[in-house]
Amino acid sequence: MGVAVYKARFTRQRKSRVVLTPPPFYCASGHFWLSMTAQPPVDPNLNSFLRLAGINILSNLMVPLAGLFDVAFLGHLDELWYLAGVALATVLFNYLYWTFGFLRMGTTGLTAQALGRQDTEAMLLVGLRNGVVALGLALGILLLQWPIRMVGFSVLSATPEVKAAGQSYFDALIWGAPATLLNFVVVGWYLGRAQSRKVLLLSGVNNVTNIGFNYLFIVQWGWQSAGAGAATALSQYLMLIVGLGLIRRDISGPQLQMLWPQIGQTAALRQTLTFNRDILVRTFALISTFAVFTHLSSDLGIEILSINTLLLQVVTLAAYFIDGIAFAMENVAGVLSQQQQSQRLRQLLILSGGMSISVGIGFALLFCLFPRPLLSLLTHHETVLTQVDQYVAWLLPVMGFGAIAYLLDGYFLGLAAGKHLRQSVLMATLMGFLPFAIAAWQWRQVHLLWLALVLSMGGRAIYLALQIPQSLRFVDGTHIIPSGQKE
Repeated sequence: MGVAVYKARFTRQRKSRVVLTPPPFYCASGHFWLSMTAQPPVDPNLNSFLRLAGINILSNLMVPLAGLFDVAFLGHLDELWYLAGVALATVLFNYLYWTFGFLRMGTTGLTAQALGRQDTEAMLLVGLRNGVVALGLALGILLLQWPIRMVGFSVLSATPEVKAAGQSYFDALIWGAPATLLNFVVVGWYLGRAQSRKVLLLSGVNNVTNIGFNYLFIVQWGWQSAGAGAATALSQYLMLIVGLGLIRRDISGPQLQMLWPQIGQTAALRQTLTFNRDILVRTFALISTFAVFTHLSSDLGIEILSINTLLLQVVTLAAYFIDGIAFAMENVAGVLSQQQQSQRLRQLLILSGGMSISVGIGFALLFCLFPRPLLSLLTHHETVLTQVDQYVAWLLPVMGFGAIAYLLDGYFLGLAAGKHLRQSVLMATLMGFLPFAIAAWQWRQVHLLWLALVLSMGGRAIYLALQIPQSLRFVDGTHIIPSGQKE
């Protein structure tokens, strides 16, 4: 949904209803007062933004650190194909799980806008609607797991040993689908309500238990790649149990009964599905970029696949830091867009942009200066460590452009501007990444493959940056809906 369209809808809502400050919010039926433990809407000033960003960074940091432990446990096994097999299977799970990342992103953006309007009922309904969608999708994944496995591994090219390791990982991890997708919604809901401390708690439960299970299953019990999958699935269920316990304190049974009939309201459901559709297309295209990158790396040999897997772990680590800033921007942009405070948004864009670029370039420089000491923590295979120096410099442009792209993703998610996110990735993929990825495959050139990834990040960053002036005009109410767009 374009930002101008949502602005017009909100303007009509603001004229036609009285908004009360929660808690409490009186339901239209008059049967009871809703009371929530959520704090009043956050004053999105500099200090609150930095506090949100700091907590989000701590929460996000646990995710890649757990992933690095996975890589380290597998990378120090006698055979390298366990690490390569998990990397191969991860391509499938990126499609299965992160394609449905709209469950987290869509929940955060719409919840933050409801927070900005001080509409407690809407905040609840956003979480409930996306929770129902998440459960339905997860059950579909479980029912279709065998054809997904068969088709996925028939498309991905690798040696028989690598495929066998990947299939073992897949068979264990797939049973965590319901918990994983529902956790997307739980995390997105708390991020949208600016309750990052609860997200930090959930992230801690998930990642600490994941590390513990990985050590138990891989190192102690010798389950190799299957152990890595089982560890991740179990930790997701523990996270979900804690998350549902927290939500139970926020929403009572009578509240659920009152709101349940509203979940299927046509207008609200259409808005949710439209926004989620745009994010779905965006995420699918983005994941396809990394999937093709990994697939072509595998085609270039197990050593290149292992090198690129290690370097992508560095990109992932930096991205989680930057996403902590972007998550805070999602909440702030959503709140401020409802309060027509474009000047404060402009100031925060400058501040957060500088922070994001500093983090991205800082990580890249660190690994460029000390590649061998740092990457030797993840693997002891000399054939990998001796070649990584040839490619580590690509981290600089990837993370430089990536820092801008990740932050602006958060900004436009907060504005519920899914159309811009969708078009930025499609343009970057079709015009930047694919031509050079095809050339890399044709000439078997690893450097061309990394250049394709740089162009993908750069295309997204440039496209989204060009949309900022229009979005700020929309926030302060001076933007006119272009002809051809429907309100």
